[in-house]
Amino acid sequence: MSKFKNILIWTLAIVLMLTIAIYQRLTGPTYPQRGTVTIANETINFKLPRSHDGSGTDLIKIKVNNQQVIGFIKLKRFKSYDEWSTQQLKRAGNFLYASIPEQPPAGKVMYQIALIDAKGNAISLTEEPVIIRFKGAVPKFVLFPHIFAMFFAMVFSIRAGFEYLFKGPNTYKISLWTLILLTIGGMILGPTVQHYAFGAFWTGWPFGHDLTDNKTLIAFIGWIFAVYKLRRNPYKTYWALIASIILLAVYLVPHSVLGSEIDYTKLPQ
Repeated sequence: MSKFKNILIWTLAIVLMLTIAIYQRLTGPTYPQRGTVTIANETINFKLPRSHDGSGTDLIKIKVNNQQVIGFIKLKRFKSYDEWSTQQLKRAGNFLYASIPEQPPAGKVMYQIALIDAKGNAISLTEEPVIIRFKGAVPKFVLFPHIFAMFFAMVFSIRAGFEYLFKGPNTYKISLWTLILLTIGGMILGPTVQHYAFGAFWTGWPFGHDLTDNKTLIAFIGWIFAVYKLRRNPYKTYWALIASIILLAVYLVPHSVLGSEIDYTKLPQ
C-alpha cells in the first residue's frame, strides 16, 4: 500500500469517527432539548438540560426580554408516586431561571415549563415533559482518557476494516491496537466513569440492562474473537471487517439509552 493511500485511508477513518462522534453528541436521552416559541411578539430560544452533575439551583436559564412575561415550572420525580408541584420562575434582568431539586446519582425528574404574557396567554415550551437525570461529577483525568480511547478505538476499528478491503499487510497489528484501546476505554475507564457518575462499576449484563455497558461488551467480545482468529491464522482478515462492522453498529446506538435510573416507586416512602 502506498504512503499516500495509507494517509488517505487514515484520514477517512478519522473523518468517519468524527461523524459518529457528532451523531453520538446529538442523539440519545441526555442531549439538551432545544426549541423555539413565540410569545408577546418575541421569539424565545431555549435549551432544556436532560443530564446534570451538580446542584439543580438556577439550572435552567431562558432569555425573555419582555419583563411582563413570567414563567412556571411543574415537576415531579420520574418513576415515583409524587404529585406534580409548580414553581414560578425567578427573573433576573432579561432572564428567567428555573431550579430543580437535586437528586442522587441516577435519580430523574420530569419537568415542563410554560411562559405566560401580560394578557394571560400561556405557551408550553415542550409538548411533553422533559426528563433530566442527575449524576455524579466525573473527574477530567478519567473522563477525557475514556473519551479519547473510545473514539480512537473506533478510528483503528474502521481502519482495520479498510485494511481488509484494500488488502493491506497490517490487519492483525491494527486489530490488536483496536482491542487495546477498546479494553482501556470501554472495559477499564468505562466502568470507572460509571462508578463516579452513578455509583456502580457495571450495570449491564448479567447485573442489569444498561445498554451502554451491554453494547460495549458486545463490541469487546467481537474484537477479542477477531484478534484471536487473526493470531491463529493471519490470512483470515475478514474477521477484522466483521468486528469493525459490529463496533460501528454499536456506536450507532444512541448513548445512554436504557441507562442507570432510580425507581422511586420501589424505595421506602
